[in-house]
Amino acid sequence: MKKTNWLNEFDIKDLALEQETAKTDYDVFEDKNLLDDFRNRIIQELIDNKIVNSDNVSRYINEEINRITDGYDLSGQERNYLFNLIENEINGYGPITELLEDSNVTEIMINSPNEIYIEVDGVLSRDNSVSFINNDHIIRTVQRIIQPLGRTIDSANPMVDSRLPDGSRINAIIPPLSVKGPVVTIRKFKNDMDNIDALIGNGTLTPYMARFLDASVNARLNILVCGGTGSGKTTLLNVLSNFIGNEERIITIEDAVELRLNQEHVISLETKSVNYDQAGEVTIRDLVRNSLRMRPDRIIVGEVRGKEAFDMLQAMNTGHDGSITTLHANGCNDALNRLETMILMGEIELPIKAIRGYIESAIDLVISIERLSDGKRKITSISEIVGFDGDSIELKEIFGFIKHGMTENREVNGEFVFHEYVPRVYHKIKSRGIDTVDDLFEGIIQKEEKKNKKTKSQK
Repeated sequence: MKKTNWLNEFDIKDLALEQETAKTDYDVFEDKNLLDDFRNRIIQELIDNKIVNSDNVSRYINEEINRITDGYDLSGQERNYLFNLIENEINGYGPITELLEDSNVTEIMINSPNEIYIEVDGVLSRDNSVSFINNDHIIRTVQRIIQPLGRTIDSANPMVDSRLPDGSRINAIIPPLSVKGPVVTIRKFKNDMDNIDALIGNGTLTPYMARFLDASVNARLNILVCGGTGSGKTTLLNVLSNFIGNEERIITIEDAVELRLNQEHVISLETKSVNYDQAGEVTIRDLVRNSLRMRPDRIIVGEVRGKEAFDMLQAMNTGHDGSITTLHANGCNDALNRLETMILMGEIELPIKAIRGYIESAIDLVISIERLSDGKRKITSISEIVGFDGDSIELKEIFGFIKHGMTENREVNGEFVFHEYVPRVYHKIKSRGIDTVDDLFEGIIQKEEKKNKKTKSQK
């Protein structure tokens, strides 16, 4: 590109504009900053002339590109790059527009204007192709994303947790709560991971485990899914929920609606944050209590975090079997311990032994899902509650995942295992007339019967 003198006098700091980049091979441009400068001038012209909402905005963009870049020899690729920069600011979500559209990107983390990380296939890396001008630019972009959702972020409401129309989740926190500046985390919803076949193909579980979970949901077992941040709890919850029959009335309760159920009779409830007067808050606990009056066949809670834990257990123990929820914990035993703690936080005046008895009678299965060090997600344990070992609740694993180490490619080397014993929940599954997992356990039953006969004959 040939440079003229007037651009030397152009002061980008005087423009209240947003800077973005389009996903292009940046190395092909001699001066990408110059293209960004062009973009800013053109956007200002469009704003000044109030044509940013015009149906002919594309035509105006091209006209402004011709006018502003007069005296420069732009290639077709440079022109296309410049057009995308402007269009993303006007019609998209600024610098992160194409990251949001990229199906390979599963998470976007904005730590500062020039520090953006993305996750692709479970691997975290810094994306130097995307940047913002300043902190105000980040806040304006977040505001643009959440405004259609009825949310806002400012000094009076410096934290927001919401979802995008496609089910992706956005969390943003700004000063004074965030000392460094605005921090934004977007966890994208993957459409190709909303069924059990996708999880099997991805190596999250085996076909045997999938059949067992399908049978467990249809047998109306109460299930607790646990895992760490980003482990895939909500994805697994969504898959399990889709095993529920179409004839049942399902009520889902979430902080931000993420579940996508395909059944006809689904009622989705979402919490409400406080307003400017610090009033009007509706919590998970409020919604769980209200759902009991809505004649549910199943109650699905996106995640229990506090006092609502006891209400959820009450629902499981009072005729709403087949309920499913998730909990943040690093394993099955940790999940039960944390559940106890949350119930105690609710100031329930019950001795710990009674609380454990309540948990033992309410929950049938505990499923642990984990994001491994190589970024892959695995169901590491499917365990049933079998009673008490002294004063503690006893868990017995049915399926598990054993790690053996790391491969040369830094992938976790491990295998799924099936513990050959007949779980108690199998009898509940059979009592519902479900025979899809008979091949897993009937052979074990026959072996045990032969062993018992042999022992008796020896006596």
